[in-house]
Amino acid sequence: MNLDLSSVEPFRAEVRDWLRSHVPATPLPSLETEEGFAAHRAWERELSQARLSVVSWPARYGGRDATPLEWLIFEEEYYAAGAPGRVSQNGINLLAPTLFNHGTPEQLDRIMPPMASGEVIWAQAWSEPGAGSDLAALRATATRTDGGWLLNGQKTWSSRAAFADWGFGPFRSDPEAGRHHGLTYLMFPLDAEGITRRPIGRIDGKPAFAELFFDDVFVPDRDVVGTPGEGWRVAMSTTGNERGLTLRSPGRFLAAADRLVELWNERADPADTALRDRVADAWIRARAYRLKGFETVSRTEDVGAESSINKIFWSELDVALHETALDLLGADGELEGDWLEGYVFSLAGPIYAGTNEIQRNVIAERVLGLPRASK
Repeated sequence: MNLDLSSVEPFRAEVRDWLRSHVPATPLPSLETEEGFAAHRAWERELSQARLSVVSWPARYGGRDATPLEWLIFEEEYYAAGAPGRVSQNGINLLAPTLFNHGTPEQLDRIMPPMASGEVIWAQAWSEPGAGSDLAALRATATRTDGGWLLNGQKTWSSRAAFADWGFGPFRSDPEAGRHHGLTYLMFPLDAEGITRRPIGRIDGKPAFAELFFDDVFVPDRDVVGTPGEGWRVAMSTTGNERGLTLRSPGRFLAAADRLVELWNERADPADTALRDRVADAWIRARAYRLKGFETVSRTEDVGAESSINKIFWSELDVALHETALDLLGADGELEGDWLEGYVFSLAGPIYAGTNEIQRNVIAERVLGLPRASK
């Protein structure tokens, strides 16, 4: 692993200068509201015009052919600048890598440019009432019809679906196949005939999710990702990115840990060595995750099941970091919106992208080679 970053410093300087002059002085409204969603979509367009929305993509799709290391540097600068949240993250961080691995040239040409510009925002439609972390238990169906597929069933906890334009996810296309077989991965417009969406409010009331109901929704063959019936393999490509670096890059936690140190310097009781040690631990863990990021992008092979280690690490770090900040703030924590809102969101981290309990099973069986637990 080469930690000489001199080759990417000109890129870092360019990104830092652009962000310094373009990040809104006043934070945008929450992207979980209709007004905020529109404002964040406009921000994505501004990033795209500077070719900074998807720096690691090929130039033909709106990127600038940046290396994975340059992408990590971009993320560091982005979070350090306090730039707006990425309303497009489901598309650019989850679906896009899946399409690069399994999509057709036609799909890439058609889907990637409007994704990069924010013109089309994507929702992740995976979970169902009876299939959350146990994705293989999904029951929503895709039935073969002339020229495509008819979708029926229900998805829930669909991220961004309250206001997004399109969705993606796996459906059961062969009811007789085994649990991890007979699935087909599809993309679909959320305003298609037969789709009903019902926003789901978070604890703060904001509709971060939606339920989706499918009643004979037609999807043409050109919107199948990968081979029909092999949706599980395609879905695992997506989860590898969701649990790895692309959804939660080290830059996110580096910036938060630096803010935590600033908070300690402002508010701490020097005699409280236990709290001091928690601050130091969060700072160290954030930088350990950064080093792991450098190691990951230097690989030539797929990370695979090891992405579950990343997922547990960053989700537990996020909770610990925000808990420490609130303990520093004491009663004032109820009035400090950023830290409190960040803490509430961090509590979902050990659940989404596959619960941490499931990830520990994955690590035990697929990374360490331990025997499966007997039932």
